[in-house]
Amino acid sequence: MSYDKFSRLQEIAGSVSRETYEELLEFEAQFRKWSVRINLASPATLDALWERHILDSAQLFTLKPEVLKWLDLGSGGGFPGAVMAILLRERAGADIDLVESNNKKAAFLQTTLARFGAPARVHKKRIEDAASLVKNREVVTARALAPLPKLLELAAPWIRTGTVGLFHKGRDYAAEIAESRSAWDFDLVEHPSKIDPAGRILEISALEPRRDR
Repeated sequence: MSYDKFSRLQEIAGSVSRETYEELLEFEAQFRKWSVRINLASPATLDALWERHILDSAQLFTLKPEVLKWLDLGSGGGFPGAVMAILLRERAGADIDLVESNNKKAAFLQTTLARFGAPARVHKKRIEDAASLVKNREVVTARALAPLPKLLELAAPWIRTGTVGLFHKGRDYAAEIAESRSAWDFDLVEHPSKIDPAGRILEISALEPRRDR
């Protein structure tokens, strides 16, 4: 049986137009082109780029269908931030901020997303320096950035002011949650990953430091 990439995208991300699908295909092509010159992702994962990175990112699109204001931390090669930026073109008034301190990766993101006219702003900054610049976001995302305890520390300036976190986590997610509970109180919803059977998308809100530490 052939692998129908468009049908698979709609299975993961919901109703997506053919135009957006074509743009994601072009993003995939640009990613491969740039990856020859700079390290955007592990070479071992490039054979499964569509499924492992692009679709894994796209699954966020259905979790918060009403949200228009997004933020992606440590965007790297664009997962999930660049994928979300392309998908968000289908939502009138939507936009996303991507924070990436690596100059080469930020240049890739800026160049590629401008090519699509995606509603995105790329900030060449450390995450710790972005909180005063990027405000009023409804959802903050991060993927393969840091263990959850450190990730919550980085995202705290936003989540503690009402932003909701959506964080990709792999098979060790339960241990990371338990470790995080020693330092933070938070509300948690676990969404099963549509790509990784052992993984979860952790939805975190109402983050506060534990008072009994």
